[in-house]
Amino acid sequence: MLKNAEPKENPYISHSIQTFFGMTRFSQTIFSCTVVAVFTGCALFRPAPHKLFERAKKHEPFDAIIVPGVPLSQNGTWDSIMKARVLWSVYLYKHGMTKNIIYSGNSVYSPYIEAEAMALYAVALGIPREHIVIEPQALHSTENVYFSYLLAHTLGFKSLGLATDPFQASMLYRFTKKRFGTMITPVPILFDTIKTMNSVNPRIDAQLAHVENWKSIVETQTPHFRRQGTQGKNIPFEKRRLDAL
Repeated sequence: MLKNAEPKENPYISHSIQTFFGMTRFSQTIFSCTVVAVFTGCALFRPAPHKLFERAKKHEPFDAIIVPGVPLSQNGTWDSIMKARVLWSVYLYKHGMTKNIIYSGNSVYSPYIEAEAMALYAVALGIPREHIVIEPQALHSTENVYFSYLLAHTLGFKSLGLATDPFQASMLYRFTKKRFGTMITPVPILFDTIKTMNSVNPRIDAQLAHVENWKSIVETQTPHFRRQGTQGKNIPFEKRRLDAL
């Protein structure tokens, strides 16, 4: 991340400017929403990410953090959004804020299981494989949380954090608060904290996450059905609010 003295740089805007055009289209959308919301002072970002992080520290260590997936690029490498989420999860684990990491995501917009790809990067960055949980079903951000919550219940986890970029954390806050009996604490990325890790770029064998005979969600779901998925309306909730962990 570039560092300027005058005017003072906003880390949430500057983080990925240099690599914006190398992102997948999906990640460009996430990035653009984040920049616009932060730059305009959108209420979605109140309280500010660093204040949410300080609140999250009161609950550490979490039994697990949930990291929603983003597409691996067609050439099998991460873009800056996936990189930021993985680096943030690695930071949280290595600083004792979580005991485990749940990576979540199916092969949605590229032929790679997002959860598998993120796990490969995390292992390359030193996270023990036994402390990584892969959730490979989710097609939407709401499903990232839902299926990860079910996994957490199965594994006996009692406390959860949601580690992702500030925009997604804000968008999912009401959903997590309304639908789940156990609080899922937002732990938004602090881009200025992980900037020292930005030069890290491990190599992975992306074929380990590759899906044969893959079809994009654009081919398998209508726009209306995808919008419903984004809102969590395709999730088969048996009750309005899931039981506490």
